[in-house]
Amino acid sequence: MNRILRIGTRGSALALAQTGHVAEVLEKAGAHVEIVVVSTPGDRSSAPIAEIGVGVFTSALRDALAGGEIDIAVHSYKDLPTAPDPRLVLAAVPPREDPRDALVARDGLTLGELPVGSTVGTGSPRRAAQLEALGLGLTIVPLRGNVDTRIRKVADGELDAVVLARAGIARLGRTAEITETLEPIQMLPAPAQGALAVECRVDDVDTEHLLQSTLDDSSSRAAVTAERAMLAALEAGCSAPVGALADVVEDLDDDGAVVYRISLRGVAATPENEMLRASATGDLTAAEELGRALAAELLDLGAAVLSGPEA
Repeated sequence: MNRILRIGTRGSALALAQTGHVAEVLEKAGAHVEIVVVSTPGDRSSAPIAEIGVGVFTSALRDALAGGEIDIAVHSYKDLPTAPDPRLVLAAVPPREDPRDALVARDGLTLGELPVGSTVGTGSPRRAAQLEALGLGLTIVPLRGNVDTRIRKVADGELDAVVLARAGIARLGRTAEITETLEPIQMLPAPAQGALAVECRVDDVDTEHLLQSTLDDSSSRAAVTAERAMLAALEAGCSAPVGALADVVEDLDDDGAVVYRISLRGVAATPENEMLRASATGDLTAAEELGRALAAELLDLGAAVLSGPEA
């Protein structure tokens, strides 16, 4: 492929770091690339994400891609609306970073060590609901801004702690500032958290093949497919108070041979903000079906169908 591939990205430090990784892999494969920054409505607004809508960080990138201004778009997968865009194809899901959430707290404290009444910042209804469900007496404070802005509010004493995606902190090289990585039993991450989605135009077969062969990780794709299918079946919008985490695990079939399956855990809120939990295991080739089945179980248990984007 002799043409220069234009890779579109948001202009934040995190988005540029993520896109830089994709560009590096493609360059090692012999491709010629150029990074193009695309401004999105989410970058231009300081309003709460719930007010400015699903897809606020991705629609401008997708329009630029479909319109031929760029050839590849790199997204944080969890920012994508669950509905597919018929103009585009998800060509690659690179190997996923650690999907867990992380705490950055004053004085090196863990979540359990924060005193009652401590202020914890998050822009995510999912994180807020699960923090409240832990019953630690924390005061949850709405929060917008990039990773640096959020962490600075702790350093400046404005907040006692913030909860962020560990993957974003890691991609910026700031893991030393994490005071606790939250285990899934405490807080299930957003569906597809820690994963990237690399898209190209549906008719650009050469680029699709290049991205798939150099970047795609089948286990990461299967895991996030199950998580996102659960979210879509709950009709919850891309970041409602819903958490999900899938792992690809080894198992034995009836003949004693090693096979790989998907283990999926999900959590969703009732209208009274009670957290309902469910889990299931299924075949690696049936990720979507597994996600839909777990969503049906959560709805049967009384999960609310609530929408509202994640930050």
